[in-house]
Amino acid sequence: MAEVLALVAAFFFALAATLQQKGALGTGEVSLGSPSSLVNLAKQTWWLFGTLALLVGYAFQAVALANGRLAVIQPLLVTTIVFALPLGYLLTSQVVHRREILGAVVVVFGLAVFMVVGDAADGVDNAPASEWAIAVAVFSAIAVVLLVLGGRGTGPRKAALYGACAGVLYGLSASLCKPTVEIYGDSGLAAVLESWEFYAFAVAGILAFLVQQVSLSTGNLAASVATVSVCNPLVSIVIGTLLLDERLAEPTWHKLIAYCGLALALGGAVVISLATEGVKEQGDRAPVPAPAT
Repeated sequence: MAEVLALVAAFFFALAATLQQKGALGTGEVSLGSPSSLVNLAKQTWWLFGTLALLVGYAFQAVALANGRLAVIQPLLVTTIVFALPLGYLLTSQVVHRREILGAVVVVFGLAVFMVVGDAADGVDNAPASEWAIAVAVFSAIAVVLLVLGGRGTGPRKAALYGACAGVLYGLSASLCKPTVEIYGDSGLAAVLESWEFYAFAVAGILAFLVQQVSLSTGNLAASVATVSVCNPLVSIVIGTLLLDERLAEPTWHKLIAYCGLALALGGAVVISLATEGVKEQGDRAPVPAPAT
């Protein structure tokens, strides 16, 4: 059941990214250093619809995390890029290349192997604050590096680097969402508001949201969503394994095949991201028109 909810969340995340991009393309340049550009986004109807879809996706993701293991639920969100390809074609006139279609097939196949063979054993719902502090510091530093590199890029490369930054922050936020949900289930809202996990989860999620808007505003939907879809589960798997003691079920060969399937899925998402690198840039924002049907 949790796995199905994760797939539903992935669909809404893809819909959100597509609609937010559609709204962003109707504004001027979007920049983190320009609050007015973010305000202009909030005035776009399509962008608001996309934000609503994003909130729905968050709700499904939270329920999935409450009922499943982080190391299983988050990898399923890689399917966001699979959903984003047809949605981008239909709603924002994105071209879907053969390499992107091949990448989507690889993603689906790899995740199918991971889900059929792998079966994450129960871990713990939270970790010591000292361990969380190290994880937050490390992934925050990685996000800053990606943010700086993204600011120096253009076109698909800028979309990919900002998307990767957003993915790292989303993965950190999702990892902190799990203990936050558990605290709510055990002790109620008052305990959540007194917990540091809730505020760290919220800050990481908000920053990820803002960075993703810059990535989407470049008009390169596939590159943006693909890197988010890769980095998000990678961060969650690391935290789920090292901090929450989540492990795939024995025997060892099951683990090996399952992780190979996951690596294949992530590789497919990377293929989708790189598919647009060789396309001649026609400005940072304009999507390539889809062929007539």
